[in-house]
Amino acid sequence: MERTFWGYKRNDGRVGIRNHILILPCSVCASDTTRIIASQVKEAVTFNMQLGCSQLGKDFEYTLDTLAGFAANPNIYATVLVSLGCENAQLDLVKKEIEKRTNKPIESVIIQEEGGTLKALEKATRYAKEFAAESSILRREEVSISELIMGTECGGSDPTSGLASNVLIGNLSDKMVENGGTTVLSETTEFIGAEHILARRAKNDEVRKRIYDIVHRYEEHIVKNTGEEVREGNPSPGNKEGGLTTLEEKSLGCIHKGGTTSVNAVYDYSKQLKTKEGLVIMDTPGNDPSSVAGMVAGGCQIVVFSTGRGTPTGNPIAPVIKITGNRETAKTMSDNLDWDASPTIYGEKTMEELADEYFDEMIDFCNGKLTKAETLGYTELAIQRGANFV
Repeated sequence: MERTFWGYKRNDGRVGIRNHILILPCSVCASDTTRIIASQVKEAVTFNMQLGCSQLGKDFEYTLDTLAGFAANPNIYATVLVSLGCENAQLDLVKKEIEKRTNKPIESVIIQEEGGTLKALEKATRYAKEFAAESSILRREEVSISELIMGTECGGSDPTSGLASNVLIGNLSDKMVENGGTTVLSETTEFIGAEHILARRAKNDEVRKRIYDIVHRYEEHIVKNTGEEVREGNPSPGNKEGGLTTLEEKSLGCIHKGGTTSVNAVYDYSKQLKTKEGLVIMDTPGNDPSSVAGMVAGGCQIVVFSTGRGTPTGNPIAPVIKITGNRETAKTMSDNLDWDASPTIYGEKTMEELADEYFDEMIDFCNGKLTKAETLGYTELAIQRGANFV
């Protein structure tokens, strides 16, 4: 039987599971303004932007791709673009990149041209409220789960991540692929030492080469930019305290999130993902907010996030489901965690039983149920830099 969910059909052909109005800052100089605008409109979302000015080359490309990708994400109904007016990420550049990706509604406000903050706030808030009124008449429609792109992430890992929660995410990934959907394996730094295992699952020689290329490039880039080996920062102190000893050990756990199916493509950070493509990789850092942001900018409507130590990570655009395999963490961080995979460790449930249960609940989240991160209002976000995170 074909699995379905209830989503919002967009003019560009994609399907969202949320119906947000995005108040998008072009740079750090517009970020406080977008925060105030979003606070005035219940349906609006924004984030704390730290970049968009004083950037060059690849560093600037990452920012531009990510901003445009956020606006194109299917969970966004419309975007109000806010610029100071003199930053590198000029409003017309950002708008042009958005329009390459989607034909959804967009309005723009330049603070300097409006005559200051108060005038810009008034104009942008009016746009946002108009979009909110328009979006309110949309109704969810039943669509195939093949329209879904699911991101996968792990952070604050410990040994239970590789034993239970990442394995469970891998089972969910396989179910997504079986139902015609796309799942995204991320965190290039946490392929190191296990890249040969992933490469064996590549669809063809081109994908196999790309897997090796992104791993080797990442290692070389970190050394070039910092003078340090990636292993100096990964595993993190928390990973080590939790019981992980090496990056290779962490990587062997990380790649479980990709399940057992073939790897069909490798995408650069924040580039636009395709539906109905099965398992793919996105070249992201191990830094959680940045990795999640890249996948959401690529088009993921939902992210499933494994943690052994516990983390509050969320995202302003896509729901982030948190899962742990550590029974103690499930108790102490229950405010932040949605799922507990520890019954598979203690023999109380099989992996297949728990995967079936949580696949059904993932569809509930797609249908509108709020994650813990959403109810708490967690929207932390970072964007990949030219001098990469580890």
